[in-house]
Amino acid sequence: MILDSVQKRVTAVAGAATLLLVLAGCTGGGTASSSSTPVDGGTLVYASGDAEPTCLDPHVGGNYPQALLSSQYVEELTALDDGKPVPALAKSWTTSDDGKTLTFTLRDDVTFTDGTPFDAAAVVANIEHVQDPATASSTGYLALQSITKATATDDHTVTLTLGRPDSALLESFSQPWVGMESPKALQRPQATNCESPVGTGPFEVTGWKHGDRVTLTKNAHYTPLAGSSTKPRLSGITWRFLPDSTSRYAALQSGQVDVIDNAQPDQLKAASSKSSIRDLDAPRPGASNRLELNSGHGVFRDEAVRKAFIAGAEIDPGIRSLFLGTAKRSYSVLSSVEPYAYSDKSLFGYSPTKAKKLLDDAGWKVGSDGIREKDGQQLTVTFPVSTNQSVPAERSLFQQIQASEKAVGFKVVLKELDLSSWYAALAANQYDVVSAPYTKVGADVLRILYDSASIEPAPSGYFANLAQLDDPELDDLLERAARTSDSSERGDLYEQAQKTILGSGTVLPLYDQQNHFLLRSSVHGVQTTAVSTPWFGTAWIDR
Repeated sequence: MILDSVQKRVTAVAGAATLLLVLAGCTGGGTASSSSTPVDGGTLVYASGDAEPTCLDPHVGGNYPQALLSSQYVEELTALDDGKPVPALAKSWTTSDDGKTLTFTLRDDVTFTDGTPFDAAAVVANIEHVQDPATASSTGYLALQSITKATATDDHTVTLTLGRPDSALLESFSQPWVGMESPKALQRPQATNCESPVGTGPFEVTGWKHGDRVTLTKNAHYTPLAGSSTKPRLSGITWRFLPDSTSRYAALQSGQVDVIDNAQPDQLKAASSKSSIRDLDAPRPGASNRLELNSGHGVFRDEAVRKAFIAGAEIDPGIRSLFLGTAKRSYSVLSSVEPYAYSDKSLFGYSPTKAKKLLDDAGWKVGSDGIREKDGQQLTVTFPVSTNQSVPAERSLFQQIQASEKAVGFKVVLKELDLSSWYAALAANQYDVVSAPYTKVGADVLRILYDSASIEPAPSGYFANLAQLDDPELDDLLERAARTSDSSERGDLYEQAQKTILGSGTVLPLYDQQNHFLLRSSVHGVQTTAVSTPWFGTAWIDR
């Protein structure tokens, strides 16, 4: 059903209405009324089960927990309306005929919360900050790779020179990982800026008690975008870190917190019968949740062994029993919200018979303990799991996959790690299979995840091509897709690219990245961003 208290945040052209976001799983609670009069004041309490960021500046690193928080205080040059770039901090733009020059005309009435004006020099400083290796950016750095120079043509005009045409660049500029921060604040030591980044958004960071909470305070001088006149209604937000899912849900039920993320399937089902709690289902753009098989390391260098692993993975019963109808099986490397997503169910059927034959033909013989062996080596695959990014239901699914793989002769070693240890394992190439969620607006995420250039790490040390696919023909398809602005041609190229990726045996799709938020019915006016984070700039609480 449609709830009018939760909206899709878009920066629309004049006269276009703000879209309402459909909330899944809301039965029995009725439709929230819009007749209540918005009220000012009050502090919204948000409880996150995601990993606490090590830095609140989304330029540094660039993960989803940073996006959740920074969406409240950092704004972007563009926004998305039905997947299409529209103005935000940039009023308009033009692209040269050869696609190698992008010129932004900026708003001239916006100020950062430290009093610094938002202007062309600020945009140049932000792009240079993202691209500076010392910043240690990953998501932002990879999104802006096509830019070779940013120039302030005048006070409110920025000209970007590109090394190649980049049809996804305007989409990329809608993401918080390349959001605009005060150039004055960026001149501070990185450790200082990590503690209190300065943006133009409806809230500002006024405190961070590590291991506990971040305090956000209303930006009294906020300039609404897209012709809106709505100033922030909340006095502030208390952003708490509550990793235990049971405690987090109990706090929501009792009214100690107003919004939680990382809701578990049983909690989503329970919330569907409670009129006091609503489910905001906001699938992330970019890639689906999937397993990546490391083709550059160990046993998975052999395509036959990779395809045997895929055939030996029993997935569907676990999704049904563990996710209780809150997740749907995917057969695509892209999220279902991406218009260019291509699926091929035929490649991912569960077939232990096929798996055993592939392994027999590849010379892997069943040992005395049921694990296959070849040349004195057991058929072992290492599977590091981030306990911060994988909810308990997903970790249980991985255990079921582990069991089904054992039945065909694989020894799957699951290693549950905190986020920093998980990143370290990937950086050290100590993995054979991994679940690595990646959020980026648009199908250009395929270039970041599967172009051979992405086997090399970004300045942060993170490399995105965890499948370690190295295919010149695929690289060419992805580069051609990035160069063309013709939507039909882009669609054809992305389909060819996805067929190559799915057919390589390096990817096992599972489902869309789960992105559920539970809200108390007293919370109204919540919107979502281009990367499906909740945005509280127009929110209010009816206590």
